[in-house]
Amino acid sequence: MLYLVATPIGNLSDMSLRGLEVLREVDYVASEDTRKTGRLLKHFDIRQKQISFHKYNEAKAGNRIVGLLKEGQTVALVSNAGTPGISDPGFALVRRARQEGIDVTMIPGATALVMGIVLSGLPSHSFTFRGFAPRKQGKRRHFLEVDKDSCHTLIFYESPHRLKAFLEDALEVYGDRQAAICKELTKIHEGVRGGLLSELIDGLESNLKGEYTVVISGSKG
Repeated sequence: MLYLVATPIGNLSDMSLRGLEVLREVDYVASEDTRKTGRLLKHFDIRQKQISFHKYNEAKAGNRIVGLLKEGQTVALVSNAGTPGISDPGFALVRRARQEGIDVTMIPGATALVMGIVLSGLPSHSFTFRGFAPRKQGKRRHFLEVDKDSCHTLIFYESPHRLKAFLEDALEVYGDRQAAICKELTKIHEGVRGGLLSELIDGLESNLKGEYTVVISGSKG
């Protein structure tokens, strides 16, 4: 059995009881970053063996994991934070496991995109999750233009180093729409700021830190 286990996006108290139960019982934990997952496991006094599984070794590590699963071993897949497969490695392993006839299940939990859209106050009945935008401006603007005429609320992830450039490009492509910046969700310095894109850009701090979820209203929002 392959288990997809959601882990906290910041606050360790958000780890589910069922998730902890699975992590304690599986034979292996496949981790995007073994050091980060190691700290999580240590916090909950869990000593299971880890397998490194990330975007740079996804094929090779995937072969090993599938081999173990075929032998009757159990594996829990976790990302650095949140739900595996959402802007993190995972979907290819799930697809392959299903093709091989291996049972797959999921222990649900935290994901920043859902928390972000709910806290933003923007329409949440229909939305498009776009993940991280490309780093280079030309590719980023093309990436944004794909949804220029979409009526769905748009959700993005962005790093503190590129947040200002991302918002400026979004303003250029979409116009001055309502939006929200969600910072460090579930953590001590959690914060949500809403307003027009131009207002959010003007109000940015000079030394940004943390992780950001950006929510932008659709073309008719």
